[in-house]
Parts: sequence; C-alpha cells; structure tokens
Amino acid sequence: QVQLVESGGGLVQAGGSLRLSCAASGYTFSNYRMGWFRQALGKEREFVAAVYWSGGSTYYADSVKGRFTISRDNAKNTVSLQMNSLKPDDTAVYYCARMGKSGTYYDTRSYDYWGQGTQVTVSS
Repeated sequence: QVQLVESGGGLVQAGGSLRLSCAASGYTFSNYRMGWFRQALGKEREFVAAVYWSGGSTYYADSVKGRFTISRDNAKNTVSLQMNSLKPDDTAVYYCARMGKSGTYYDTRSYDYWGQGTQVTVSS
C-alpha cells in the first residue's frame, strides 16, 4: 500500500534552517508529482511547494519563494524540503502528499495520499 513518511521537523529559532524529508513506498515514485503542504493551528491546510516527475519543474507558494527549496530523488523514493530563513509564521505541521494523475499543484483536492505530518516550530 502507498505510504508517505515525513521526518526532520523540530524546533528552530527564527532565521534558522530545517530540512524535511518524505520517504515514499508502495508505488512507482517517479510516475507521480509530489507536494508539501502545511497547516497551522486553527488554519486551513495550505500549499507550500510541488515538484514534478523528474524534478525539473518546481512550484512554490509566494510566502516561501526564495527561502524554501523542494527536490526529489527518484532513485531513493524521497522528496525533500529545504527551509531557510525560517520565520515564526512558518510554524505548522508539514505534510508530504502524492498528487493524483490530474489536477492543479496548489489544490489539496488534487492529492490522493498524505503523510502523517511533522511539526515545525519557529521561535522568535
């Protein structure tokens, strides 16, 4: 069965960096686009970044553009999110997700499998 397992979350001071990883299993990883979303307490889940099949195309929310970098390793079935210059507003649970065969990269409804999430807390 499809499994997505995130790791790498934690507590960091503002201005610091974290790297999140997502290990995928149970399907042919290179055939699917992947995304990262986040959900802060009391808020809706929001798009953060997406990467297409070979990693050549990437997309970012305006709020993280220039600070976050999404990448994938199809040989290791992993997708990563490098987060630099972190701000307190980045505090949230971060989710890795697999995009279905159609849809738009920023819409949660386009994703058919989700990880359990990893907490990122940025202190001021």
